Amino acid sequence: MAHRILLIEDDAATSAYIAKGLTEEGFVVDIADDGRDGLFHATGGGHDAIILDRMLPGMDGMAVLAALRAAGVETPVVLLSALASVDDRVGGLTAGSDDYLTKPFAFAELLARLRLLLRRRPGGATPETRLACDDLEMDLLARKVRRGGAPIDLQPREFKLLEYLLRHQEQVVTRTMLLEGVWDYHFDPGTNVIDVHVSRLRKKLDEGHPRPLLHTVRGAGYRLGLGD
Repeated sequence: MAHRILLIEDDAATSAYIAKGLTEEGFVVDIADDGRDGLFHATGGGHDAIILDRMLPGMDGMAVLAALRAAGVETPVVLLSALASVDDRVGGLTAGSDDYLTKPFAFAELLARLRLLLRRRPGGATPETRLACDDLEMDLLARKVRRGGAPIDLQPREFKLLEYLLRHQEQVVTRTMLLEGVWDYHFDPGTNVIDVHVSRLRKKLDEGHPRPLLHTVRGAGYRLGLGD
């Protein structure tokens, strides 16, 4: 069952950016663009987590957070804010948020923090220790990869790249997504680093196997999965 996220954010561009990313990752997203409306939705229950902007019209995020905790609502909250000082972060966490992320931020980091909160929540999903696609298997704890039972020796960056592709299997993954999710670049350095690593990984995964798994989608990016 998909996790339901409440996004309380008044900036339309930021809200659309976050909502689009979460929807593509399989979440169901409800949106409120002011504090009072957000508080109304948040106290109604049914959400697995809340992403809450600190500066909101009608009722600021800190007031929303205080009202939620006073009402006994324990839904995990990620507080977003342009205020980045230690005192600001401590204040947000002390007020009852479960995490504090400063703007501007990378969507990949927001997604990672959100998933961590969902795993920590009582009754939340058990963290994955194995990923698979057809006869390709990755053991995240042992840091080992096998295809058809045969071990594949990967360098640390190749392992991280494959993990990202496995978590997005059967989806087209763009260069921007890989730069941000695997290399932690928030800009394109203008090099062929992705092409080189994908080429090496493809050779290790697919050489000697009748069914290729790693595909180039011309003009779009890459896709891990069966079929062309």
